[in-house]
Amino acid sequence: MTPDPSPQPRQRGLGKGLAALLGETVDPGAGSAREGTLLSIPIEQLAPHPGQPRQHFDEAEIKSLAASIREKGIVQPLVVRPADGAEGEEAPYQIVAGERRWRAAQRAGIHEVPAVVRRLSDAESIEIALVENLQRRDLNALEEASAYRRLIDDFAHRQEDVAQALGKSRSHVANTVRLLDLPASVKTLIADAALSAGHGRALLAADDPAGLAEIVVRLGLTVRQTEALVRRAGQEKAPKTTPAADPNIRALEKELGRALGLKVAIAPRANGAGGKLTIAYRQPEQLDSLIARLRAGPPSRP
Repeated sequence: MTPDPSPQPRQRGLGKGLAALLGETVDPGAGSAREGTLLSIPIEQLAPHPGQPRQHFDEAEIKSLAASIREKGIVQPLVVRPADGAEGEEAPYQIVAGERRWRAAQRAGIHEVPAVVRRLSDAESIEIALVENLQRRDLNALEEASAYRRLIDDFAHRQEDVAQALGKSRSHVANTVRLLDLPASVKTLIADAALSAGHGRALLAADDPAGLAEIVVRLGLTVRQTEALVRRAGQEKAPKTTPAADPNIRALEKELGRALGLKVAIAPRANGAGGKLTIAYRQPEQLDSLIARLRAGPPSRP
């Protein structure tokens, strides 16, 4: 019988996440932190990564995950790296991927967690943490935007590469990153889930996104209603263009204004077919007097 060909090494790179990290042969009985070794590490020997892209850990989700860990254990091991005496680091291992599982394990009363040990540079560990969190698709919109920007700016990945690796469209990546250009007050509303990412993208086109965001939250507007609000606000602020003053029209305005004792404005249409006549008054008595004169009709001729 022909032996099976030896397995090919897994392709590593952007978008592989934990799959790229767990390709080595594990050694459950190993007592040292050999590269690629799967160890059972005490909780207290692990510390979070300072470059963790996730800023918010939902307590309800941690509680639910803790209940699952109590029943089934930790199905997917953490990825850690030796701390190697990093400044201010007391724990011998630093978590690269899996901080949420580590937190839930503490809540569940678990004293040791399975972890794959990898020797990674600071840059490699941050990049892997970014990709791993993005693949899990449960970052909030601003955490997702920050992760994309770091992959693009700090690691020189193109938007197209990031999008393809994570199964997103390039426009999704670009539009999500643009959320970081919103005012701080609007980003806080998005982070607190008072506004969605869709609301944020609509507000990017506004001259005053912070002011409109308050209206959106107060009225509970949908994304489509927010887009309409932004359009209306832009139209109201747009400068009104008026055709060059026609001396004949201006003379007629003055003549009619003197006859009525009120300010008169005439705005003919550009095609010459009709227009608008505006008569302004300051007090109700002026309006009453004008109405009375119109009802009386033109003065009779002798």
